[in-house]
Amino acid sequence: MKPIWIVDDDASIRWVLEKALARENLATRSFASGREALAAFETESPQVLVSDIRMPGESGLDLLAAVKESHPGLPVIVITAFSDLDSAVASFQGGAFEYLAKPFDIDKAVALIRRALEESLREASVEIAPAETPEILGQAPAMQEVFRAIGRLSQSNVTVLITGESGTGKELVARALHKHSPRAQQPFIALNTAAIPKDLLESELFGHERGAFTGAQAMRRGRFEQAENGTLFLDEIGDMPFDLQTRLLRVLSDGHFYRVGGHQPVRANVRVIAATHQNLEQRVRDGLFREDLYHRLNVIRLRLPSLRERREDIPILVRHFLVQSARQLGVETKRMSEEALRFLSGLELPGNVRQLENLCNWITVMAPGQTVEVKDLPRDLTQAQPGAAVNSLSALPGPGSAAAVAMPAPSAGPLHNGADGVALQGVMPGLMSALAPAGADGWIGLLELQAARMLSEGQVEVMDVLGRQFESALIRTALKHTHGRKNDAAIRLGIGRNTITRKIAELGIDGAKDE
Repeated sequence: MKPIWIVDDDASIRWVLEKALARENLATRSFASGREALAAFETESPQVLVSDIRMPGESGLDLLAAVKESHPGLPVIVITAFSDLDSAVASFQGGAFEYLAKPFDIDKAVALIRRALEESLREASVEIAPAETPEILGQAPAMQEVFRAIGRLSQSNVTVLITGESGTGKELVARALHKHSPRAQQPFIALNTAAIPKDLLESELFGHERGAFTGAQAMRRGRFEQAENGTLFLDEIGDMPFDLQTRLLRVLSDGHFYRVGGHQPVRANVRVIAATHQNLEQRVRDGLFREDLYHRLNVIRLRLPSLRERREDIPILVRHFLVQSARQLGVETKRMSEEALRFLSGLELPGNVRQLENLCNWITVMAPGQTVEVKDLPRDLTQAQPGAAVNSLSALPGPGSAAAVAMPAPSAGPLHNGADGVALQGVMPGLMSALAPAGADGWIGLLELQAARMLSEGQVEVMDVLGRQFESALIRTALKHTHGRKNDAAIRLGIGRNTITRKIAELGIDGAKDE
């Protein structure tokens, strides 16, 4: 192991650090100026560099900039008696590992140097990453099954249905299927069918002729034509309106379609890959999805595992996302301590890989220092105790109590109007008060209670059931607040007019009016 270099024009500081590190059996080498240290860099380098900021000649920030240019992975700890904001910001912008203000506690300084030393040794043991990062990362057995399926389908044009929770990477798998197929040199076109209003989706898919409707001033090619000879990825296919499902089925069956307002058939040589987080079999049983379209799409089915099913991949994903985030922002990559990685690997992360990526973006911007500890993570992660809301249920009235609440069954309507249970409006304040000591917002605790009960009973499609109840409760409450005025309710909820109209129809909500 290489020595730790100490650069400071104050001989007493150098002497104190040398003695303290010697007691830890750590070799050191000292320099009285930045110029001396830079000269030594021409022939050797340290394991960690500790440097003062304010020195005659070359300042510590000048030294930091020069070192980071030639040794970007070297941890540099900056110390100074001038503990002002400008120095701290300049240090971190220059890539400092950590910032330490004089006078400092020697034990804390040694602990910080040890952290930097561990990072330096870990960095040295990491193999250089390949030039091209794999499009999908994962070593868990569940992901290896996905990789094997992609390999088997590499020379096929068969239709594929990808299922899995939101945020599991369904579009990444679709892109990988396209990349490794005979159509790889042709277009890959993606469309989220749930993100486009129903009255625009038909034109988006199939295009339109000039004059087909008001505002159609020119002929427009739809996604099917844009994806000709390539791949069309239809995300959230389970949310496609029922009448459009018929048109999609015809394209898949006959290989041709008509533009909106058109009379000439257009041939479609397109491979379709569909994805959904919903249970299509249940939607077929509910009459919300065509059974014949389901069978046409469900030729080959790929199920993506949730992050809970592949926890061993979390450290790999975290490192990848931290590198990616740092590259996008043009800063040095943060590193996670082993304890922090273990902590993250134990979280539920209901948003799956997408939530983990967002967390890594937060860490890159907000976490102090280059090595991230558990205490540096967002408070809503570190302070939340798994199951806290459920455990707090001991504070609620028991089943035999006169104040006991009958929870609505999953098949019932929205939470505030369950068909098989009492209306919750009157008991909501009491429930919120009871849940508040656990640190959770009352309504979140109530939602966790309902979800826990449904899961313990072995029910499926819990996300879909509760999601629909949640949406229905929001829309009904907004409509009541706006006296049934649909447009006003949409504005208050922050959604579009077409969206609220579609949701009202899907959820069977009464009492809405346009004006």
